[in-house]
Amino acid sequence: MHTKQDSPTQTVSPPLRLHAKAISKRFPGVVALDNVSLEVFPGEVLAVVGENGAGKSTLMKILAGVQSPDLGQLFLEGTPVRFQSVEDALDAGVALIHQELNLSDNLDIAVNIFLGREPNHLGWIDRVTVERESKKYLQQVGLNLSPKMLVRDLPIGQQQLVEIAKALSINARVLIMDEPTSSLSQKETATLMAVIGQLRQQGVSIVYISHRLKEVEEIADRVAVLRDGKNAGSLQRDEISHQTMVSLMVGRDVSRFYQRNPHKPGGIALQVDNLRTTAWPRHTNSFRILKGEIVGIAGLVGAGRSELLRAIFGIDNRLAGAVHLNGKPLPPATSKEAIRAGMGLVPEDRKSEGLILEMSVKENASLASLPFRAKWNAFINFQDEKEIFEKFSKSLNIRCSGANQLVGLLSGGNQQKVVLAKWLAMNPSVLLLDEPTRGIDIGAKEEIYHLIDQLASQGVSILFASSEMEEIIGISDRVLVMHEGKITGELLKDQIEEEAVMSLAAQ
Repeated sequence: MHTKQDSPTQTVSPPLRLHAKAISKRFPGVVALDNVSLEVFPGEVLAVVGENGAGKSTLMKILAGVQSPDLGQLFLEGTPVRFQSVEDALDAGVALIHQELNLSDNLDIAVNIFLGREPNHLGWIDRVTVERESKKYLQQVGLNLSPKMLVRDLPIGQQQLVEIAKALSINARVLIMDEPTSSLSQKETATLMAVIGQLRQQGVSIVYISHRLKEVEEIADRVAVLRDGKNAGSLQRDEISHQTMVSLMVGRDVSRFYQRNPHKPGGIALQVDNLRTTAWPRHTNSFRILKGEIVGIAGLVGAGRSELLRAIFGIDNRLAGAVHLNGKPLPPATSKEAIRAGMGLVPEDRKSEGLILEMSVKENASLASLPFRAKWNAFINFQDEKEIFEKFSKSLNIRCSGANQLVGLLSGGNQQKVVLAKWLAMNPSVLLLDEPTRGIDIGAKEEIYHLIDQLASQGVSILFASSEMEEIIGISDRVLVMHEGKITGELLKDQIEEEAVMSLAAQ
């Protein structure tokens, strides 16, 4: 293991493909990067890990020309470069695949892959070449699709693979992948790992950012760790393990993450009877959640977990069935009534469905309670707004520059805490969580797991859907497993094992 205090290695190293030297970047009230350096060699997979707010995204944006550093220098193949734009970086062979997809969903796949770089003949787009070349890159990422398909008709996992195919089409020398598997199924993830292996053999350098440390162990040749905007250390291939990465990232033992405080559940908080969703109209589901119980919903991508939560909450219409909250019926397709009755939903996509990114932390944290706290039923209660921010920014450890900071400028983990604060301000009795730790770092995960356990001990019922097996096993009192829109089985605490979950999920 090499920490920031280590002396330089004296062995001869191969020439660097990309070198970020002493990079610093400051935003109002925040030092995002402080004298950070990063070395990327030809044909290697360099994983960059760290907690949210560690500076990973800022550094990647500087490497890809999205932002410019305040101090420091970039070198490409030993030559100083200064990218003034994304186009400059692409022209130099450096491409960034964003975690948040950057596709035009009203256009077809082929157009998206070559958008802005279309082959042309006598001033006209050469559609035949665009489609032929697009198909080649689609096959490279394991997608056997027509290039003429509209992007909006693809599931999110396939859209992610199209984004990767788009980056491959520029023949990048450095490919930066920011959480590339966050929306992929296990099969799609395996395909991506194979693609990365092929690119490595072709001499392409991969900078791989992920909170999924198991993936990093599998794919990385080296690991660079950032903490609080600084270099925290580096790991060579034979040093990479879950624990060594966690130690450098947060300085604490991962075994603490899933610790639970035992408590006895109470009576029935949520009862779902013969619920039929629009996504899976041929199946009905029934189950109960007790007060203070944490129940996980497991299943493969597309199993219907999100649709079930949305129908319970009233966002999506119910074709049939009934939902009772604390013994009282909830009318269908009326999420306002669910909120009024004491239910909250933290959605999978926090940026488009859980937050208003152009508004402040303070405004977002009080958003759900606005109708219930308004002065004279008409005016925003600014005092309440302030008090909610002060209470939950402290209790949830929301790291921001102040109440008026735009929530869109926060890290993913802190954004998720703001979404949670929005619902906790309503004192819910039942909280629905859809992928509660998707795309957030290991430190923020620990804080959210602790919060979930604390809420359960106070009698709040938690029903959560997750694609992370460790999460399902680690914090659930019970697990409901879904397959193609139907609950195929229930596992009690002493039965929750990966093999048992997968057996029910893959029926």
